[in-house]
Amino acid sequence: MPLSTPAVAREPFHTRRIEFNAYRRADALWDLELRLIDVKPHDCPLESGVRPAGVPMHDMWIRLTVDEDFKVVDAEVVMDGMPYEPFCSRITPEYKKLIGLNLRFNFRMQAAQIFRGTAGCTHLTEMLSLFPTAAVQSMFQKPLDTDIKPFQLDRCHALDTSGEAVRRFYPRWVRDAASATRKV
Repeated sequence: MPLSTPAVAREPFHTRRIEFNAYRRADALWDLELRLIDVKPHDCPLESGVRPAGVPMHDMWIRLTVDEDFKVVDAEVVMDGMPYEPFCSRITPEYKKLIGLNLRFNFRMQAAQIFRGTAGCTHLTEMLSLFPTAAVQSMFQKPLDTDIKPFQLDRCHALDTSGEAVRRFYPRWVRDAASATRKV
């Protein structure tokens, strides 16, 4: 269902597109690719010059290569569009620092720490925050071992192990609501 129709007239001013793709590689690794494109429907004056309507303000790519355990084994960043060329793209080699991090264990916090402030690009670092959930969604395969609690349980409100969704779809893992402790 789409959002409701706005009650006030409005004009398009900016479009941001984000696309994520995952590829299973022949060597048992995964390539996870994220692209961000910012476009304005009008000419946009910048200190670096006027960006014509329709020409991306940002066109940035990140590829993380990860193993089956979600550990980053390679990272590549490319900027095809940037407001301050060539200065913005000089930071791209720094994103190799992601190698060794794990998408399932504090990745967002670690990446934000490594690339905070002038140590990174605001847009690239923001993009990194999308990788953990997209990777899990992409690489998920139903576990064969039913003795292991499914990783997604207790990670969002719908899959609270004291709730109805778990009672219906994962009855083995239901917690008694009275004994459940909720974080506020």
